Amino acid sequence: MTDDGPRNLYEAMMLAAPDGIVAVDADGCVRACNPAAATLLERPADELIGSVLGFPLVHGEATEVTLVLPNGRSKVVEMRVTLARLDGRHLYVAALRDGTRRRQADHVLQSALEHQSVVVAVAAHQLHNPLAALGALVHVLKEPPPGLTDEGRAELVERIAERTARLQSLVRKLLTAARIDGAWQQGVPEAVEVLDFLLERLAESAARGRDLRLAVPAQLVARVDRVGFAEIFTNYLENALAYGREPVEITARATGGRIELSVADHGPGVPESFVPHLFERYRRDPATAAATEGTGLGLWIARSLARANGGDAWYEPGRPNGAVFCVSLPQERDPDDASRPT
Repeated sequence: MTDDGPRNLYEAMMLAAPDGIVAVDADGCVRACNPAAATLLERPADELIGSVLGFPLVHGEATEVTLVLPNGRSKVVEMRVTLARLDGRHLYVAALRDGTRRRQADHVLQSALEHQSVVVAVAAHQLHNPLAALGALVHVLKEPPPGLTDEGRAELVERIAERTARLQSLVRKLLTAARIDGAWQQGVPEAVEVLDFLLERLAESAARGRDLRLAVPAQLVARVDRVGFAEIFTNYLENALAYGREPVEITARATGGRIELSVADHGPGVPESFVPHLFERYRRDPATAAATEGTGLGLWIARSLARANGGDAWYEPGRPNGAVFCVSLPQERDPDDASRPT
């Protein structure tokens, strides 16, 4: 109790309550409400009082109701009802709380759990076959059959190296996809000399000995996260070598303040019906999926990283055949240009 008396205290508590509170009579009409209820229901208090609440009240139960607001939007409201008596009449007192954000958070969590299940299933499926093949090759080396020559042994070692490289590529893509999904730290963009960068990537890649043709001007400089750029280029190159035919042509040019890099092969290209799905996660062309190992992640990663760096990634059909995968990235501004008056 206070010196102001219980009535004033209760009124002050009602006015200050963060949850909406409405008192409803046996006919379903609102007899009182606090400001939080008017805000939650998006109706003025004087309009609410005397109106029919519009949804059933069940004493003692916590429920969720979906309200249709005056503007046509819907809102999820968590409601708990207690029974009170006033002047010999029963009143239902409902405490209302906006549950829209919690419902949205539940949906996000459920989607994340479903996505995690898919990721685990894809990883297990994609890792199983390469690991099984690698294990079989190692077993042959460990217990070589009679008559295995040095040449045959060297061939086995080469096949093991190829399988290991594929596994490394797969794990790299899975880890990159996980970083994109999570609260990953985007790398800091820096000035990258495109020609030198590509030559370094080619020297480190498993593409040595393949017919690769590079046509990149020496003066091109991109403004990009170096790690992300490497992932984009590596995925494009692996895609061309896996699904296309050599030679693979790597070209770059500056246009409109952007650096456009393309990787073109001379294979059959992409079926027109599959083009809209090329950059979707886990999507693979059914015509090639059975014959070629892959995750369906590489192109999705390339586009995600390109856009994270302020660029984009896309596909163009080759002329007269083949596939051309392109990426656009910001061009490093020339300091002399920036200092010139406009």
